[in-house]
Amino acid sequence: MIEAVVFDLDGVLVDSEHVWDAVREGLARERGGRWHAHAQTEMMGMSSTEWSRYMHDVIGLSESPEEINVEVVRRMEARYSARLPLIDGAHEAVERLAVSFRLGLASSSNRPLIDAVLRASGLAGRFEVTVSSEEVERGKPAPDVFLEAARRLDVAPERCVVVEDSGNGIRAARAAGMRVIAIPNRRYPPPGDALALADVVLESLAELTPEVANARSER
Repeated sequence: MIEAVVFDLDGVLVDSEHVWDAVREGLARERGGRWHAHAQTEMMGMSSTEWSRYMHDVIGLSESPEEINVEVVRRMEARYSARLPLIDGAHEAVERLAVSFRLGLASSSNRPLIDAVLRASGLAGRFEVTVSSEEVERGKPAPDVFLEAARRLDVAPERCVVVEDSGNGIRAARAAGMRVIAIPNRRYPPPGDALALADVVLESLAELTPEVANARSER
């Protein structure tokens, strides 16, 4: 029996992957970095420590990873302050599932950005626990952030279902031993081999119901 639902944030509740892409690409081009077409896809799911190191080592920014991280977060906060890109149906989906399950959130976003989104959206009170991948050893596709969410909820991983949109997120949830509901990101769709790991694939949050969360695997 499923006891808890753990949501991803970026691409599931906020349409933000392209915002991350624009901010990091803009910074890279301003600072003389070597931006490339697959950079955003490769960084999806990475913790802040990992993607800031990637920006330094691979993209070639001269600033330290710590400085890169601070500047990207500053720019993301400014974007969110101007307009929060909450995905249609996010409020309703969270409310529907909160009736039947305990809720957690496990995200690759930095802690200040998680808190800013949940505060601005009015959803903060619905999540018992929230975990940033900067608070665990490894980012997605490692399972650390989902396992930490389960630990904080005091729920066994096999009694959790994860709602994810990305390939690395799906792989992380599966590696954690959790059921996976995939809502593929339309801008950055997960590869077929990752999507095949999901128990359920939905078109949108409108289809996310307690019945779907409890359903047997469709794989």
